[in-house]
Amino acid sequence: MEFFHKLFFLLFKGLNNTAAWNDLINYVGKTNIYVVLFAIIFAETGLVVTPFLPGDSLLFAIGAIGARKDIALDLWIVTPVLIAAAVIGDAVNYWVGYKLGPAVFKKDTGWLLNKKHLVEAQRFYEKYGAKTIILARFVPIVRTFAPFVAGIGKMNFFHFWLYNIVGGIAWVVICVVAGVFFGRFEFVQKRFELVILAIVVISILPMVIEFLRARQAAKRARSAETVGSQS
Repeated sequence: MEFFHKLFFLLFKGLNNTAAWNDLINYVGKTNIYVVLFAIIFAETGLVVTPFLPGDSLLFAIGAIGARKDIALDLWIVTPVLIAAAVIGDAVNYWVGYKLGPAVFKKDTGWLLNKKHLVEAQRFYEKYGAKTIILARFVPIVRTFAPFVAGIGKMNFFHFWLYNIVGGIAWVVICVVAGVFFGRFEFVQKRFELVILAIVVISILPMVIEFLRARQAAKRARSAETVGSQS
């Protein structure tokens, strides 16, 4: 129980607290801390029941904290470990969706589990697969469900792996490097919670922009059809 208490405090209250990091590291050991961080990122990306775990904020904090001299956290070790966790997590999520999909959608059981939605999901990922898997990495909660739906929609396996690896590397490296760079500024250190909130807002922007572009494209297509039918 003490482990979970320390972990909960660190993840949800003490991401910028060096003492909290050292307390957990001393408790689990300098090697096991990498196992713990691997498990967190794996669960956040690989298990549809744990989208509430910190992702972007944890990676940013690891970069900021790891750059300090008074903490036993090697960024050259933890970064590849977290990339592996992100890639494997998405792969497991995809596999679960792929295996459960046929059973879940075997019968029409209402709006939510209608077979038409499975077909629509498959078409969506065939058309926007690369953008969806890569961009979803930077959107909290969405990144947890994107690979699961990709599996249900039977997205091409090799395409998924390509986008999964590219997205996993980009997500971890960008967030960790951002933490290293911005974490040294006094403004960030004193207003870390606001910076984390800003990260969440910024992480949602790619999907919002993509949604607005798709909406504008659909609107232009409808306008073109209307003009065509009138002429």
